[in-house]
Amino acid sequence: MARLSRLVRCLLGFACVIATGLAASLQAQPRATPAYQFNDSHFHLTNYVQEGVDIHDFLKIMGNDVGRVALFGIPLQQTWSYENSGDYAPTYYLQTDAPLYYYSFTDAYIAWVYKSLTPAEQKRFEPMITGFNPADMYAVDHIKRVLKVFPGVFTGIGEFTIHKEFVSAKIAGDTASLTDPALDRIFDFCAESGLLILIHNDVDVPFAKQGAEPVYLDQMKALLRRHPNAAVIWAHVGLGRVVHPVQPPASEGTAERPANQLEIVAAMLEDPTLAHLSFDISWDEVAKYVVATPETIRRTAEVLNRYPDRFLFGTDEVAPRGREQYFKVFRMYEPLWAQLTPDARAKVTQGNFARLFDAAHAKVRAWEAKNVAAR
Repeated sequence: MARLSRLVRCLLGFACVIATGLAASLQAQPRATPAYQFNDSHFHLTNYVQEGVDIHDFLKIMGNDVGRVALFGIPLQQTWSYENSGDYAPTYYLQTDAPLYYYSFTDAYIAWVYKSLTPAEQKRFEPMITGFNPADMYAVDHIKRVLKVFPGVFTGIGEFTIHKEFVSAKIAGDTASLTDPALDRIFDFCAESGLLILIHNDVDVPFAKQGAEPVYLDQMKALLRRHPNAAVIWAHVGLGRVVHPVQPPASEGTAERPANQLEIVAAMLEDPTLAHLSFDISWDEVAKYVVATPETIRRTAEVLNRYPDRFLFGTDEVAPRGREQYFKVFRMYEPLWAQLTPDARAKVTQGNFARLFDAAHAKVRAWEAKNVAAR
């Protein structure tokens, strides 16, 4: 009996040693990286009256489903004109006829909320400079000033707007243009500093005649070709709320063909002079065109599978109130995701973001190291 008791104690001790060693081994293993669903190339923390979600609350909305986010506000402030809307306070540009004006403090606010995060939390965001007027020759000086006042914060510029349905006509002051030297100055500096460019420019005017050449397409191509060393993301593939995908004219006696917006995009992707251009597919207004029919889904998937390195997913959500609102666009695209190859889906939803923003981050920090005085 004594020998049996000693045997039991020995076995229990051996089991304890194994358990202790196993626990230590597990503690030594790094935690698995969360299986993020996407990185977000297009997100507005604040709205047209500079109100929005708290950055710490937004981190909770992101959870472990979203890896990294391009972070910016909205560069335009909606005027509350009592003569126009009385006691009704508009929060969106379609809610009043009163003008919009550029609100430069948005950049300081984005820097402030970014700096309120821990270093680990900061790694999940790529702040962008937006509070400049692209029709102002001094705009580039604003961008430089932001980098010098807030070194180590910003990675790119945008989303900023040149031509946008309903919005452009409401902005006080000079009208922005793709041919304006002020815009060339901005692109020149982005090429110099490495700042990534996220530009909104409708490919056409609202209610354009189908079958006609898109009004702004040639101007956009010319701008891009003038600045081959600037990394550019064209927001929403050039589409808008009423700027529909470009379609050819209907043939006599036949049904109208599917939209040929994709042929225009594919031709740009084949053009070696536009190799520095990428497209984001953000915004529910864009998603509705893509998932409209099985044919539009199939055709879009074919282009993304053919050029998987040139597209980025973004939500274009503005100050979302919760997860349902924030994840809406990603879920709208589920039929598209299902038709992408694993490689294409990984690049469009995550990999291209990491490649473009990591490169810009490194270049901007190098520019700051040379041009920003130590404090």
